[in-house]
Amino acid sequence: MQFRYLGNSGFKISEITYGNWLTHGSQIENDIASSCVRAALDAGITTFDTADVYANTAAETVLGAALKGERRQSLEILTKVFGPTGPKGHNDVGLSRKHIMESIDGSLSRLQTDYVDLYQAHRFDVETPLEETMQAFADIVRQGKALYIGVSEWTSDQLRAGAALAKELNVQLISNQPEYSALWRVIEAEVVPTSVELGISQIVWSPVAQGVLSGKYLPGAALPEGSRATDRRGGADAVSRWLTEDVLTRVQELRPIAAELDLTPAQLAVAWVLQNDNVATAIIGASRPEQVTENVKASGVVIPAELLARIDGILGDVIERDPAHTAERSPKTREA
Repeated sequence: MQFRYLGNSGFKISEITYGNWLTHGSQIENDIASSCVRAALDAGITTFDTADVYANTAAETVLGAALKGERRQSLEILTKVFGPTGPKGHNDVGLSRKHIMESIDGSLSRLQTDYVDLYQAHRFDVETPLEETMQAFADIVRQGKALYIGVSEWTSDQLRAGAALAKELNVQLISNQPEYSALWRVIEAEVVPTSVELGISQIVWSPVAQGVLSGKYLPGAALPEGSRATDRRGGADAVSRWLTEDVLTRVQELRPIAAELDLTPAQLAVAWVLQNDNVATAIIGASRPEQVTENVKASGVVIPAELLARIDGILGDVIERDPAHTAERSPKTREA
């Protein structure tokens, strides 16, 4: 396992992060979740990402139980705040001081830890003054409940404003967590250049495009039983946009490139995002321990420039590059 600095800090994380969105507390049983976490630890993963909104707080509880007994100093635990939790009342959502200060205590309790290494604003809150949000995050850092702060799916303008306030408050805003894959490149035009300027790294999610870049979805064929595309608890909605004949045909054409590098298509997908110097880590999820064991083999892989160019040529115009999609991820309201 290779490690990278997160943003302009001295904090290192594993370049493969284990995440539990859509799995822990919902799609898989707790014993399987624990086995996946154990597989991650055995493979050298030290960084674990979750959020209070995942399975309405259950994902944090499952991860905390799975990590119990591990040396805390050897782990990097990341969580997030914004989405509606609990009974989803009028103050159970957003980035108000009230919700942030209550949410960090809930997360720490569920994760069975005194602090998180990184506390992230899961989305930008258009209904709360940014000054209020950043002051609450700064207070959490000063209280020792979080070591660093980050955000998720913020636009370049939002990152710039947040970083300026963080600097005034003498805290470190060091990360952004966007979706990023060989198919979804909307951060490249604006978010990445701004982040480089500000000393912010990307913690990217869905590097395998919800499993599509694994090549398991074949053009013209039935969806594999038990796959994310057949899951009606959220997985199917997440993957549906990629299940077109054109996309699936082009993904199959990536197999020879993966073979040249002695990688599976999924490993190639994870390795691809790690070629971007502004990416500190790629988040992988798993419903089976062997998926973790396989995907960590992407760590340390160097893809030659000519193969990167071939990937671009194969995927062509099915690649989504429009930076406006980042702004679309910002909710226009924070109603539960």
